[in-house]
Amino acid sequence: MANETPTALILGGTGRTGSLLADKLTRHGVTTRTAARRGATVRFDWDDPTTHAPALAGADRLYLVTPVLRVKYAEQVAEFLDLAETAGVRHVTFLSAYNADQAPRGIDIAAIEADLTARNTVTSSVLRPAWVMQNFADDHLPVIDGAITAPSGGGREAFVDADDIAAVAAQTLLKPEAHAGARYDLTGPQALTFAQAADIISSVSGRPIAYHDIDQEAWIGGALAMGVPADYAVMLRWLTGAVISGNGAKPSDEIEKVTGRTATSFRTFAERSSQAWAVEGK
Repeated sequence: MANETPTALILGGTGRTGSLLADKLTRHGVTTRTAARRGATVRFDWDDPTTHAPALAGADRLYLVTPVLRVKYAEQVAEFLDLAETAGVRHVTFLSAYNADQAPRGIDIAAIEADLTARNTVTSSVLRPAWVMQNFADDHLPVIDGAITAPSGGGREAFVDADDIAAVAAQTLLKPEAHAGARYDLTGPQALTFAQAADIISSVSGRPIAYHDIDQEAWIGGALAMGVPADYAVMLRWLTGAVISGNGAKPSDEIEKVTGRTATSFRTFAERSSQAWAVEGK
């Protein structure tokens, strides 16, 4: 991709990986444009097509993050990708999910991967991250009454740091030709149980934090009661079911292969994020 002044449009630009990615690309001389409903360089709303063309104007590469808390979005994303091609985008890096090709019917994530592969005027790279470590430091897996509660059945997951995902994404957008057609499984260096993760958090925070397993359907029911859309239950069931069944993420070396640095360990992440667990309710 011979563009002397590359411009990257970063969807989800205020999110976990998007904000980190924008900083990394900027430091490498890429013009970055973050896009989100609020707080970004440009306003972008999947449900407001009038925001799409202005966000794409002048961009030649795209970090694609699909609509959040939804499972049906293939048609909407396809229309946006059509527009992106017309606008001059020539490479797309898609934030997918680990084992996306095994997603159950009703979740469009594999359809987006297939759509990108079928396009002739853009190259693409697909990032398939494991469960993100930051889940433990925000409202996804909060510590309540001294415990983290989630269904796992004792299964393991090679949790990955969002900064490592962003580092890989940066490489694919800096050197699209080198990563065209790539599918990267992004994981941490260890597969841990949730109980082991809680033990590490306890160790670095100086605060006893337990792990409580819970019935999968009870946990999903609680998420729906808190406002998660009902049709998103299939996604929660798939993600937790993979861990419970022993099909959770397995450590890979692809972060090191792409970035030249080893993947962040859960302990390193926890030490860096220890303030997140310093106060009850966090």
